[in-house]
Amino acid sequence: MMASPAQITAPRRLRVLLIEDSAADAELAISELRREGFEVSSDLVQSKEALDACLERKAYDVVLADYHLPHFRGMEALEIMQQKNLSVPLILVTGALNSVTAVECLKQGATDYVLKDHLSRLTLCVRRALEESRLRTERQRAQEELARKVEELARSNRDLEQFAYVASHDLQGPLRMVAAYTQLLADQYHGKLDPNADKYMNYAIEGALRMQALIQDLLTFSRVGRNGMDSKPIECAETVQEALQNLRVVIQESGAVVNMGKLPLVNADRVHLVQLFQNLIGNAIKFRSSEPVVVTVEAKKKDKEWEFAVADNGVGIAADHQEIVFAIFQRLHTRAEHPGNGMGLAICKKIVEQHGGRIWVDAAPGGGSVFRFTLPAISADETNQDDRNA
Repeated sequence: MMASPAQITAPRRLRVLLIEDSAADAELAISELRREGFEVSSDLVQSKEALDACLERKAYDVVLADYHLPHFRGMEALEIMQQKNLSVPLILVTGALNSVTAVECLKQGATDYVLKDHLSRLTLCVRRALEESRLRTERQRAQEELARKVEELARSNRDLEQFAYVASHDLQGPLRMVAAYTQLLADQYHGKLDPNADKYMNYAIEGALRMQALIQDLLTFSRVGRNGMDSKPIECAETVQEALQNLRVVIQESGAVVNMGKLPLVNADRVHLVQLFQNLIGNAIKFRSSEPVVVTVEAKKKDKEWEFAVADNGVGIAADHQEIVFAIFQRLHTRAEHPGNGMGLAICKKIVEQHGGRIWVDAAPGGGSVFRFTLPAISADETNQDDRNA
């Protein structure tokens, strides 16, 4: 909130540049500022050349400019300051200025104007201009700092994704050898050593396989958005059908029933959208209850976005866990209860956010969970453009 003029205290010193052809009028303006407590240092110019020279040599807190000089208009000083990237407030101090011209000057960038026969307003205008200048400078610094931090965060994320990709990729070769040769040992020496040896080799094989699955999940996570997205209009119903085809074995074994409502056309990366639906439907089947599995996929329009819902009648998620389930490596059950590395929902979250949406989970009425996510709706202009390109 900007302080009121009464709350704005004058600085100890005020550097003023006057654009004025009357030394007497200039002295009156300076005297008025000094009378109100400013310690003023000033320069007086009457031409573009003199103005340019002063702006090159010194920094000023405020410019007081007569609207019309014999060979120079005060508003021309704005153009000169803009060319030099200076944001010094300019106040017109003039003998006469009609309201239409005054409004036009303010539109062009003048901070304020004062009539010479009302110089008592000058101090108020100067203080207000200085406060506005201070707030503008602070806002610009804050924006620059925010932009710097955003760039640092983006660079850090890129470095982390690159590290995850390289580390995961390079780990696969040695890990395959560990898994393969441990399996050979288990096959060749099964029953030939003491019982503990068989048990330890099984532990080693199980650990290597879990590590392989984890590395694959890390690679999948790091690849989401890493090389950009091939976004184009996609029928969501087709991507759900593709996801169901990928899950057909799991669906047959579990006896799951997947119902699909009318789904929209959205701008998305097809591969990522298939993966999103596949993870959510697969998750619903994995965390099923003793009841026959029923999964429902539907969507409804809300303002400028589509809200999708993947509902199930599974074991559900406690309210205090509904936020953390989307974090990487978060598991709410033991591996003995449900296999996996806790990466599936983290991948879903990353895919949705890459598409400009958000994702969350609610408890389903009567038990189970409803995973909801949003995707931007295709505008009429985009649809017309697609029709023209077809």
